[in-house]
Amino acid sequence: MNSVLVILLSTILLLCLKTYVDLRTALRAVNYHPGFKSFISCFGVFGFAFKEPRRGLIGGSLRFWHRKHLDFDEAGVDVIHHVSFFPRVSTCLILADPAVIKEVTSHRALFPKPLYHELRLWGGNIIASEGDEWKRHRKVGAPAFSEPNNRLVWNEAVKIMVDLFDNVALFVISVAGFGKNAFWQSDLLPPSGHKLSFKDAIHIVSVDMFIQVVTPTFLWKLAPTKRIADVKLGFEELEKYMLEMVEERRNAPKKEERYDLFSSLLDASDSDADGGARLTDRELLGNIFIFLLAGHETTAHSLAFTFGLLAMHQDYQEKLYQHVKSVIPDGRLPTYEEMDKLTECMAVFYETLRLFPPVVGVPKVVAENTTLVATDFTGKRRAIPVPACSDIHISILALHYNPRYWDEPHAFKPERFHGNWPRDAFLPFMAGPRACLGRRFFETEGIAILTVLVSRYKIELKDEPAFAHETYEERWDRLFTVKQGITLA
Repeated sequence: MNSVLVILLSTILLLCLKTYVDLRTALRAVNYHPGFKSFISCFGVFGFAFKEPRRGLIGGSLRFWHRKHLDFDEAGVDVIHHVSFFPRVSTCLILADPAVIKEVTSHRALFPKPLYHELRLWGGNIIASEGDEWKRHRKVGAPAFSEPNNRLVWNEAVKIMVDLFDNVALFVISVAGFGKNAFWQSDLLPPSGHKLSFKDAIHIVSVDMFIQVVTPTFLWKLAPTKRIADVKLGFEELEKYMLEMVEERRNAPKKEERYDLFSSLLDASDSDADGGARLTDRELLGNIFIFLLAGHETTAHSLAFTFGLLAMHQDYQEKLYQHVKSVIPDGRLPTYEEMDKLTECMAVFYETLRLFPPVVGVPKVVAENTTLVATDFTGKRRAIPVPACSDIHISILALHYNPRYWDEPHAFKPERFHGNWPRDAFLPFMAGPRACLGRRFFETEGIAILTVLVSRYKIELKDEPAFAHETYEERWDRLFTVKQGITLA
């Protein structure tokens, strides 16, 4: 018994000694650059599993939602070093310095992005690829985001919003006036050969994608629980719909001139068959899924935050309404050509993205030993050694709340986006060669929806007696508490 205890204590002692040596080595490698330490990292699987930070114990993936730029304020520099101990000593350089971020995003070969194998649900795509494979996906994907496509986005967004308002009024009068429920019934029934409607398939995949990612392959095939079986059916049905669309477009006897992303991606891939960039059907599905994930996720959540902010700030909502009326004084629907005149709408949208960026951080890895130079808050330049294979995290949240570039960073001030503003400190769409292809698509859709809604309706908070005595800060916390995850709703 004593021998077992001695062996156990010796093993623990050796592990502690190894951890200490690894820690000193890691700190020495970055020249003891300031930062913070925790037992469990902010990043990776454990960071996602233990979201809430606990000082010294849990880094927590929600750390920067809570602290914003505070870690950098305490360090006195906009580049900090994070060290974690479990399951092994690991280090990560976290960036909130626009100049350093620009250097990292501009040198794709030196600072590549780690591959997101989890997003290869249907096949390779522009997000889950690097190097020559990424170039091939980008060559095919970039032309899909064209000016005709942007015009289509605007026209359809306006049309859908008007249809939504008309249908809402119809549904209300149907129930309130005649006691009869009314819904979009045609969207609820699956077509022949399908078990789910397209809308239901998308909903299941978007809400429960994480289940597919974490479920082992053998369990996925067996589908032992109803939840897994339902999610599996959603994935199978969505894949079937997308394959049918590919087949339908390719075999159409008459080629129609279409500007939707699916058709444009298919046309670009087929037209480059001789140039070696043609995508396989699996890669087409992979990219369409990524466009769906990125496009709907960002717009839906960003608009939700925008409406909440306008409800909290009635004075600015009135200013926005008057601006919209000045651009379209006769009450007609806005046209795509007028989008660039709606500067106040864009300012509100950008301020929402600054306060609540859809992507809060971007990981990078270091391909070879290098050095980054940052200027601390006293004006002194610091050379930071960055060893090969180490991790880098671009903290978009900390950058967007950096008081060196944003006056009153916690305040809702859309006017900051008029005139000259620090563009390098605003990265909701990232920067460099891997910047978001769909930026204009996203902006067009969001501005169209916001313009039509504000021109017709006033956004207010529900008057609830339980919250009658809330302070501004309490209401803000109640409305804008965030949860981390991947959804499309």
